[in-house]
Amino acid sequence: MTKQISKIEKLVAELCPNGVEFKELGEVCEIADNKRKPVKSSLRVAGKTPYYGANNVQDYVESFTHDGEYVLLAEDGSANLENYSVQYATGKFWANNHVHVLRGLDEVLNRFLFHWFRNMNFIPFLTGGTRAKLTKAKMLEIKIPIPPLAVQEEIVKVLDSFTELEAELEAELEARKKQYEHYRSELLTFGDGVRWTTLGEIFEMFAGRQISAVYISDHKTENYPFPCYGGNGIRGFVAMKSHDGEYLLIGRQGALCGNVKRAKGKFYATEHAVVVNSNGDVNIDWAFHMLTLMNLNQYATKSAQPGLAVGRLNELRIPLPPLSEQKRIVVILDKFDALVNDISIGLPAELSARRSQYEYYRGKLLSFKEYAN
Repeated sequence: MTKQISKIEKLVAELCPNGVEFKELGEVCEIADNKRKPVKSSLRVAGKTPYYGANNVQDYVESFTHDGEYVLLAEDGSANLENYSVQYATGKFWANNHVHVLRGLDEVLNRFLFHWFRNMNFIPFLTGGTRAKLTKAKMLEIKIPIPPLAVQEEIVKVLDSFTELEAELEAELEARKKQYEHYRSELLTFGDGVRWTTLGEIFEMFAGRQISAVYISDHKTENYPFPCYGGNGIRGFVAMKSHDGEYLLIGRQGALCGNVKRAKGKFYATEHAVVVNSNGDVNIDWAFHMLTLMNLNQYATKSAQPGLAVGRLNELRIPLPPLSEQKRIVVILDKFDALVNDISIGLPAELSARRSQYEYYRGKLLSFKEYAN
């Protein structure tokens, strides 16, 4: 990698010693927005052509709106404004009206465009409030560097090597997740040979305690040492604890209610979480895998603000194998869980490291001095 970076730096020094010219997007790109066509999901004809929305492929349909090599920028609805949605599409594809469709002309490579946009801060070009929009007019004002094609090609080689490795790791991680789900289902499927009971008989369950947001810190400090759990995981840190031990937390409000988290040691649980305590007959780690498999979200109330009542949870039936069997299953499933979900080890850690590497080199290689006439 060092040799490749040195080669690029040498090329830049030789070919553009006084800097690189920056041009507005409209000068160096073809904008193919006029071919876009939104189609309601109920009217789409199933096929093999990817149907792109603001953030990803939403469906597969017949026919296509574009054919070639293009970069797609979210027009509105990007899932993250700081890490703005940038996609790369090749071959035949269908684009709806939530993405801008563009490709470089003679002076700029499409893959160079793709990496440049992923490195760019779009926020100054967005308009609107809660649903920020990148209008075509504002997009055309974006200025991009135009280094010689030889420089672009070398930069693309380096950055593509990172994105290819990232894609391989993501595919492997997805395969491992499916493997984990398969074994979890196999190991946690029981018939009449085990005792069946209800959650209310083997768990003590109650809502957490209300706490004002002013008492929650975004960061762990000496004065705020205890993690504070809401309905979807840790939401910050607080000065006091509500629990100390080994518990499960079930989200009780919102679209994601029913998700299950493990909480061990000293922590605070807010009113948005159901705190689950074992009566001693249940290994808490086994219960984590079992309740996750049960998909508790399906038991939420069907309303604008879905919710899970403790009374409803108490009624749910659950198999209860012997403790020795529970512990055996935990050993197997915890290894899979760590491999696919623990960001400090295994594939998630490696994927995170590669993404950080890519972002570092992307920032380094795409920093150009602007040529002054």
